[in-house]
Amino acid sequence: MIDLHMHTIYSDGELIPVELTRRMRVNGCRAIAITDHVDISNVDSVTEALVSFVENGDYGIRVLPGVEITHVPPRQIAKVAERARQGGAKIINVHGETIVEPVEEGTNEAAVDAGVDILVHPGLIPLELARKAAKAGVALEISGRCGSSFTNGHVARVGMEAGAMLVFNSDTHAPRDIMNRAMALNVLLGSGLDSAEAEQVFDNSQKIVEAKSGAL
Repeated sequence: MIDLHMHTIYSDGELIPVELTRRMRVNGCRAIAITDHVDISNVDSVTEALVSFVENGDYGIRVLPGVEITHVPPRQIAKVAERARQGGAKIINVHGETIVEPVEEGTNEAAVDAGVDILVHPGLIPLELARKAAKAGVALEISGRCGSSFTNGHVARVGMEAGAMLVFNSDTHAPRDIMNRAMALNVLLGSGLDSAEAEQVFDNSQKIVEAKSGAL
């Protein structure tokens, strides 16, 4: 199990980073990315805090510092992403156009144009934009979070047709949100993927981790 979309008290999560990391290790996870919500006001401070956490501890699993660029106007997404990269963030997520939040139209396309790592809960993403994401190497998320998961079937179908990289993440904010591999597999199967396709989704997350931080 690898989870590249998780939150701590540095945004709206309930746990400090070390407790989240410990819980994920006990849960059998091999790698996580802590990707707290950021905009232009806090991207530098959050990135600095998470990079420091990762660099100054040995937690028994791979931990990558990251961000989730959230409700940022589309025209500013590339700027915030670059600030996060310069600060040392390894995983850049963008809070996509989930149907359960008032995300500004154009956010999904701006995320793809910015070349972020994962467009999380992208909602009813059009096929042509999924194809653009595939060409840009931007992964599309199948979500374990209630509400955002309502469009998982659409994301899975369109992503597969477009040849996009699909990943599964829990979008954990609290201990009750943490998912193990068996639960994640059920979500993937429930989205319409078959067993082989679900295994490829898990492999995709490993490829991202290894591209960012070396072999697991």
